Amino acid sequence: MTRRETAAEVFDALGARYEDLFGRVPEQMAALDWIAERLPAGARVLDVGSGTGRPTAEALAGAGHAVTGIDVSAAMVETARTLVPGARFEQADVRTYVPREAGGFDAVCSFFPLLVMDQPEIEAALDRMASWVAPGGYLVLATVPGDIRGLDIEWMGHPVTVSSLSVDQHLRRLTEAGLEVLHHHTSAFVPADPLAGPEEHFFCYATRRTA
Repeated sequence: MTRRETAAEVFDALGARYEDLFGRVPEQMAALDWIAERLPAGARVLDVGSGTGRPTAEALAGAGHAVTGIDVSAAMVETARTLVPGARFEQADVRTYVPREAGGFDAVCSFFPLLVMDQPEIEAALDRMASWVAPGGYLVLATVPGDIRGLDIEWMGHPVTVSSLSVDQHLRRLTEAGLEVLHHHTSAFVPADPLAGPEEHFFCYATRRTA
């Protein structure tokens, strides 16, 4: 039986190649424009699964915000520190990360970091990310949706086990965590590499209302 690789192993190996294929997803760029229009000056932003730092940390740090990026891949963190010196990057797992910032973040961005884990871990990660959103702040996330648990696949030449939640499961979980969903949609994306294959993407914008 082929040993399945961890997310850290996969992204350590992919490095900048991931950015080449997934660094300019049109709907992600639109999500960044949406959040940038709503953030106050000098906002505190957490980029979960920050990868090479591009495009999320680069765009928001460049706009003057205080950005922290976390990623399980040591190689990605080192690359991001070089490419985006205006942000802070830490090697950390969303499942165990403890933010240094008191009072939460004005925005939490989560673009596709939750797939190489089990369904209960995804649910817990959504709860954790929601808890880090300060009153008046936002959560913007994207994933490949589907009520999938423990599916063995090969992605970008790497054997991995993936899970996800359906669109309705995501929406319900975020609402139960105290967020108000403002917008959500799905879209199709075809990476420029047959090893990746076409994907359905789910994007969700949510907020924690002030009391």
